[in-house]
Amino acid sequence: MMRTLRLTAAGCALLVVPAIAQAQDGVREAPAYDSRALDGPKPFAAFSRSAMTLRDSLVALARAQVGTPYVRGGETPTRGFDCSGLVRYIVAALHIAVPRTAARQAYAGVAVPKDTAAMLPGDLVTFARGKGAASHIGIYVGNGRIVHASHKAGEVIETELTPRVAGPKRWKGTRRVLSDDGSTVAVAAADSVS
Repeated sequence: MMRTLRLTAAGCALLVVPAIAQAQDGVREAPAYDSRALDGPKPFAAFSRSAMTLRDSLVALARAQVGTPYVRGGETPTRGFDCSGLVRYIVAALHIAVPRTAARQAYAGVAVPKDTAAMLPGDLVTFARGKGAASHIGIYVGNGRIVHASHKAGEVIETELTPRVAGPKRWKGTRRVLSDDGSTVAVAAADSVS
């Protein structure tokens, strides 16, 4: 029933909008600002919400954690985060299961080239000492930047992604847990491992 109503409304809009635009040809004045209009019904709110991708949501949630204290083993904003707890909390909000540790999260999703031109916001960025297992992880937020829980800074921070963003640890790899269009979840390896 609701879907039929939405389709009917959308169809009517497609017919009415061109007629209104033609009737107003040459008249392009903005209406006076009315603050009460913001409280009224919002007929296109559903369209606006659906336009925001999962990647945008993931980045917004990650950035909202900036300033949260670093706590080893932390998994919540109220208790604090460590790097893998932050990643797990953020992606779990979008119903994506990843393992608990950075070493295991480094195998979640699919590998992406270690190149910011190939990366998308929401990709997981892993770091390690030498050729060892990943021991630090963050979330790529775009424009060459990541959000991660930094032991050294003592809190969640947003920093420039450089080969040595995690002190002596080097950028090991990148993993994608969302598809390229951000609409579906990629298969996460070992998602049931804690």
